[in-house]
This record gives sequence, structure tokens and C-alpha cells, in this order.
Amino acid sequence: MSSRRELANAIRALSMDAVQKAKSGHPGAPMGMADIAEVLWNDFLKHNPSNPHWFDRDRFVLSNGHGSMLLYSLLHLSGYDVSIDDIKNFRQLDSKTAGHPELGYCPGVETTTGPLGQGITNAVGMAIAEKVLAGQFNREGHEIINHHTYAFMGDGCLMEGISHEACSLAGTLGLGKLVAFWDDNGISIDGEVEGWFTDDTPARFEAYGWQVIRGIDGHNPDQIRDAIEQAREESDKPTLICCKTIIGFGSPNKQGKEDCHGAPLGEDEIVLARKELNWAYPAFEVPEEIYADWNAQEAGSHAENEWNERLAAYRSAFPELADELLRRLSGDLPHDFVAKADAWIKEVADKGENIASRKASQNSLNAFGPMLPELLGGSADLAGSNLTLWSGAKGVTREDASGNYLFYGVREFGMSAIMNGIALHGGFIPYGATFLVFMEYARNAVRMAALMKQRSIFVYTHDSIGLGEDGPTHQPIEQIANLRSTPNMNTWRPCDAVESAIAWKSAILREDGPSALIFSRQGLPAQPRTEEQFDDVLRGGYVLSDCDGEPEVILIATGSEVGLAMDSAEALRAEKRRVRVVSMPCTERFDAQDKSYRDSVLPPSVTARIAIEAAHADFWYKYVGLDGAIIGMRSFGESAPAGELFKHFGFTVEKVIAKAKALI
Repeated sequence: MSSRRELANAIRALSMDAVQKAKSGHPGAPMGMADIAEVLWNDFLKHNPSNPHWFDRDRFVLSNGHGSMLLYSLLHLSGYDVSIDDIKNFRQLDSKTAGHPELGYCPGVETTTGPLGQGITNAVGMAIAEKVLAGQFNREGHEIINHHTYAFMGDGCLMEGISHEACSLAGTLGLGKLVAFWDDNGISIDGEVEGWFTDDTPARFEAYGWQVIRGIDGHNPDQIRDAIEQAREESDKPTLICCKTIIGFGSPNKQGKEDCHGAPLGEDEIVLARKELNWAYPAFEVPEEIYADWNAQEAGSHAENEWNERLAAYRSAFPELADELLRRLSGDLPHDFVAKADAWIKEVADKGENIASRKASQNSLNAFGPMLPELLGGSADLAGSNLTLWSGAKGVTREDASGNYLFYGVREFGMSAIMNGIALHGGFIPYGATFLVFMEYARNAVRMAALMKQRSIFVYTHDSIGLGEDGPTHQPIEQIANLRSTPNMNTWRPCDAVESAIAWKSAILREDGPSALIFSRQGLPAQPRTEEQFDDVLRGGYVLSDCDGEPEVILIATGSEVGLAMDSAEALRAEKRRVRVVSMPCTERFDAQDKSYRDSVLPPSVTARIAIEAAHADFWYKYVGLDGAIIGMRSFGESAPAGELFKHFGFTVEKVIAKAKALI
């Protein structure tokens, strides 16, 4: 039987060798945290390398994702489909072992980490999902959902403000199955952190309502094991285990220094480290007995089989609950959702209500919520403005986690990254809301949702200068273009209640990425549509109103400006002009259509085009061309009633007519 230090040294050796071969990377954290990882993975972590997607596994998140070789070494050693050649190809093109852990590249990677603070926040989301799912499905004697979330994090994660947002909420919600390890090595890229990070971190987490285990020697397996056992015994609070470690442990000349944080140790130093660690094996060589002691396949298969037996008993006792649980774990929607959603959308069209699209969004939630128990909503302290509460919404609390709505507080960034963690965990479709302008606070988490292809639904209200008197600090200008420029993001800005309902339907049906649903504060007129146009809304852009023959000018608009385009078209037609109005609620969906459809909506022969949107103007050149016209924003807004602002910034029928006549 290999000693614990030998097992940990296998991580250290693989990590320093892979970084050296790649000529880039971060050996310090893997070498410093190897002892903690060894104890956690070999004594506590419930997982099955043969089936990385087994649902009731523990989740492990490496929040300080720059130390990715720690995770890759763990996956390789414990029996995942991560070969020694994958380790040798660290940081190379098409390798499973990317520079930072990337979801979908490597089996066993639970989330993409690297932007510091987001990994721990994803972990909070995973722990929330576990607690809520358990609250909804567990029954006395049948704890079918019962797993832990473990997260490693360094000083950098704790310096990032998002860690405050997430860990504060984790304490409030009493996430007893969340265990975080603080790698307290006192080093960041610029050197010793005492010059810029002197917080009393244990006191900070105690103030959040966490159990804090102080003063653990991160290189003492017995202390580490005792701390983890203490953490697992606490069911009402998340736990922070404070581990004092030496960055680059085992490197005689570089350990404890920033030199080993983000650069290879160097061939000569690796020779010395091997001697210091008493690791007598060549690069990338691990003895078979150490592999055997690390391998978790048999134990993992046993754990999964035991869970399957419990699932069978649960299914026998609660067949309907079990069927619903398995449906949700598979990610499948109810079989009748699309038909019911379409029937609702037809009802909305028949009503023809002139309402704010944020209200139309709430109406859609009232319709779709009862159909979709997997919806787990929330708002960053703006529920009454975002209108994200619906008639069946029930708040999730520390005492009762069986609800379906999270009161996130003023935590836009935290909310968005927590939503990603919920989506990654499975069993839920998360949505969360704030004002559109405050998307900026959450920008990197929104980007991560797109990068990881997660079904997170970001609801943004108060979408333009139309919010009025709150002024330029609250009036979004560049945010829509920002969202539209994000790869794999679907950005919807609907013009009325029908498009709002279809936007929600599209976001719910989408399985390969997030959606941003952008809604107005002010009322919007209902637009008439044919049956064919209902289907075309899902294409992202369509002809809403047309003329006989080829149009002389095409007006392209979104959201609140579609009504302006329709009024302008009517005025132009009164002057015998041939005008087409195109509503384009989702440019990404439109761009994904085949060329023949796009050309049918925007014929190349018609170059007289005007885009109208109360947001940053420059985005629209791709549709109107350099010779077209754009009525949009090129400055920040002002504080005044919405009607005055639209006139002030040129969103008027008169302005559209003048632009059209200049182009025709």
C-alpha cells in the first residue's frame, strides 16, 4: 500500500512534468494542494470514473482553475478516460487537457473555471440545486438526492467580489452540503499577498453563517481528514476549511514563492524536486501500485449500483415522483409542453393586449410555470420591477428548500454564476433577472454561460431610454450589442406579448446555450399576425407588414421601436410609398437561417433600409449596409419622461419619413 505522501506526489510529478512539457502553466497550486486533494478524493469523494455523469455523484469544482493540472492528474489517476498521452498534451490544440478546465473537453470536469471567483459561485449554484431537488423529491426513508459539493479556491477567488455575493447567500440558505477549501498559501501573481489582502477571511465567513475550520496544515493528511469529517457532520451550514499550504511544495528553490505560480519550474529544478520528494521515476511515469491505490472505478461502480437499488425502491414507493425526477434529470421537457405553449401563444394573440413586454413576460411565466416544475427563477432584488414572480412561485429558504424561486438580493454577478451552477448540476432550468444596464455587473458569468453552452435564461427589463426618469445611469445603450456580439448567445428583444411568449418558448426549448430575454418597462402595442408569421417569429426576423411588389424601403426594428416602424410605414404608404416592416426580435436566430429565407426577408436588391432601435446604432450596419440609415443611440441617455426622450433622440415618425425619403 502506497503512503499518502507517495499518492500526493504522483499529482505533483505529473503536474510539474506536464507544465514543463507545455512550456507554460501553473505548477504551484497543484503541488501545494496535492495532499488536500489526495485525502478528499481517496477517502470521501463519491464519484464513478466509469460514468462521470452519474447523477448522485459529489461535485468537485476547482475554482482556482489555473491549477488545472491538479484536476487532470486526479482524473487520470482515479480512472477517468484521461490517458497519460492526454496529460502529455496539456495545453495543446485539440487536447482534453486545456489550459484551464473546460466543460465538455475532459470527462470529470464539472464546470469551466479560470475567471477567479466564478468556480466557487458555480459550486454554490450546484449546492443550491442539490438542496432544492432534495427538498422537492426526497421522502422519509428515501433520500434519493444526497450528495456534496466540494470546491477548492485560492486567495484570488476570495479577493474577487463575486465570492462575497455567492458565499453570503450560501450562508443565508444554509447549504450544509457545500464544503470549500481555502488554499491559504499567501501568494498571488504579484507576490506575497500581505501587501493587498489582509482580510480576516475566517471571520468573514463566520459572519456569512458558515462553519469555519481554522488552522489546518494543508500537508498533514490526518488534520485534513478530521476537518472534512467535521464539515460533513454539519448539515445546517456550509463549511470553509482553512488550509495553510506551501505553493510549489517540493520544489527546493521555488516553493513558497511567486516564481512557481504561473511558469514551469525548469528542467534543473524538476530534477531537484524529484529528489526532494523522493520520487525516483522518469517524467510521466507512475508505478502500477500507485495507480492501483488511486483507481476509483470499482468503488465508484459500487456506489452507483447502490444508488440504483435505492432508486428502484424509491420508484416502487413513489412511481409518479420517480418518473418526474428521471424526466428532469434527463433534461427532457414534458411531452406536451410545445403543444400547450403554442395554444397559449394563440390565446395571447387573440387577446391583442397592449402591455409592457415585462408584463407579457410575467404572463408567460404564469402560463409556462405550471407546465414546467423544473423552472427555478429569481431576481437580483427587483422582482416587483422585473415581474419574475408568478402565481405558483414559492421562495426557497434555509428551512424549506422545496420552492422554485430564489431571492438573490442585490447580487447580479453572483446570481448569474449561481444560475450557471444550477444548470450544470441538472434537474432545473434557471432564470434570473435584473435591469438590462446591470447586465454589465454580471457580464463575465453571462459569457461563461455561452461558453459552456448552458440553458441559463437571463431576463433583462427596463430595456432602453424608455425607462425614463431614472436617467442615463439606468438607461442601457451598448448592452444589447454586447449581448449580440457574444458567441452562442441568443438575444431576444420582443415587440409585443406574442413575441414575448415566443421568446420564452425559444429559451426554454434551447438546449445548447443561454438566452437573454429583453423586456420593456413601457406599454407596447399588439401587432397583427398571420399563422405563418407565428412560425417565422422563431426564425428571429420576419416580414411583419408588407406592400404589393418589391418594397422601395425596408424598415427593420426590434422591441418598442417596431410600433414606431409600423406607424412610419402607414404614413409612408399614405404617400404611395412601398414599405416593408421587418421585426427582428433575435438577430442570432435570423442569421442562422438559410440564405434563401434571409434574402426573402431582406432582398439584396432593396438597398434602401432603415434600422430603428433605441440602443447602440453601430450594430445595425450589418443589415442596412454602409449606404443605409440607422435611427439609434450614439450617446448616453438623459433623465426625463420616456415620451420626451424618444422625441429628443429622434425616435419619431417624422425622422423615419425623412430618412426614408433621403434613401429612396
